[in-house]
Amino acid sequence: MEITGRIIQKLGLQEGTSAKGAWKKQDFIVETSEKFPKKVCVSAWTEKVDDLSRYNINDEVKLSVNLESREYNGRWYTDVRFWKIETATGTAAGNPAEANQTNSVPPVFEDMGSSNNDSNDDLPF
Repeated sequence: MEITGRIIQKLGLQEGTSAKGAWKKQDFIVETSEKFPKKVCVSAWTEKVDDLSRYNINDEVKLSVNLESREYNGRWYTDVRFWKIETATGTAAGNPAEANQTNSVPPVFEDMGSSNNDSNDDLPF
């Protein structure tokens, strides 16, 4: 699943040690880019915390996430974890230098809609 939106808040870094070793987690809030925006709390675990640190509040991002729900004492909890983060324009977190480049419109789409000649239109409607 993918979520596209703007980072509006980063919550505090949590760290600890489990039977599997040291871990760290940071939650952050993304406001979606829909007609009716929604706020989603997303978790970054271990090495993904470093990927998240490359982004700032108000950055537009596209997240690839996994959703998982689990039951504990008769209540259900849902976890949203991202496994890939990139700028909303498609630049991955691993290439922050490319994140600041602007995208240009491909030449094939430059003149779309600028022609008023309907005789070249092969659409039936």
